[in-house]
Amino acid sequence: MQLQLGLLWLLVPGSAALEPISLSIAIGAASVLTGYLSYPSFYCGFVECCPGERDRPNTTALKEDLDNKLFGQHLAKDVILKAVTGFRNNPNPKKPLTLSLHGWGGTGKNFVSQFIAKSIHKAGQKSKFVHLFIATLHFPHDHQITLYKDQLQTWIRGNVSACARSVFIFDEMDKLHPGLIDAIKPFLDYYEQIDGVSYRRAIFIFLSNAGADLINKVALDFWRSGKDRKQIQLKDLEPVLSVAVFNNKNTPALLHEGRKRISAGCVSQSIQFTALQLFHRCSLPEKDEDGTPIGYSIKLLVIVQEWFDGINEPCVHFIHFIKYKD
Repeated sequence: MQLQLGLLWLLVPGSAALEPISLSIAIGAASVLTGYLSYPSFYCGFVECCPGERDRPNTTALKEDLDNKLFGQHLAKDVILKAVTGFRNNPNPKKPLTLSLHGWGGTGKNFVSQFIAKSIHKAGQKSKFVHLFIATLHFPHDHQITLYKDQLQTWIRGNVSACARSVFIFDEMDKLHPGLIDAIKPFLDYYEQIDGVSYRRAIFIFLSNAGADLINKVALDFWRSGKDRKQIQLKDLEPVLSVAVFNNKNTPALLHEGRKRISAGCVSQSIQFTALQLFHRCSLPEKDEDGTPIGYSIKLLVIVQEWFDGINEPCVHFIHFIKYKD
């Protein structure tokens, strides 16, 4: 307050005398302005702020996104909504929320990571508090692993120091060097603080193709036996994922070791994304020129005779079971 009044006084011509009423109005205006600028909701209306303890996550929007934009992943919807909601409503989490999403490309893993980020930070992946790493893009050279480790730890430490609710998304985890997994692991554990910084309110999301073939084999077996894929339960997939991640002969030994390190008590929830089927479709909202919704157009799918990677955004789902065609 003294600073604002001092600046105000400097703006007054030296030869002019202030009337008591004018001075009172000026002081009152300075007080109001100072109050507004120091009030978080006012300030954060103009710049992006890190969510505080009183800021609740937009779980309603998360549920709507999962219900209306993610197709064919009934298990993922339920587990993700429960995990994110429970974590954000916990005033004193013991560790960061760590989600490991497994499945083929195009089944919705990246799509879901966007929903989660948007439920925490309004700007979603455009937020300065959301950080995306792609293994083959950001860490392409094995001989520079030592440098990458230092840079990654510094980045995580600095950003969590700036915002405890930071979100970190790691794509292509199955291709990430185990040395980098070692660099991440301390931040995922139950430590109250590391060098004065608490990571317990951060979110780490790992996207991986590990186990995708065996996960889809379970879905294929259900399909061949005439069962609805919605009958698949977590208990049907969890043992398969464990075998796929740790015992896949096609995976380099170094990556096996890295996965074991990251999975040893660090992952809050492993979530399986099964292959999509022919009849999964999506509705695209149509709007007129001024943006008024006027209805929906439905895109149905056709059976193809080749293997395609489907994508869960916005509306291209090719049948994945064709890969297992007898």
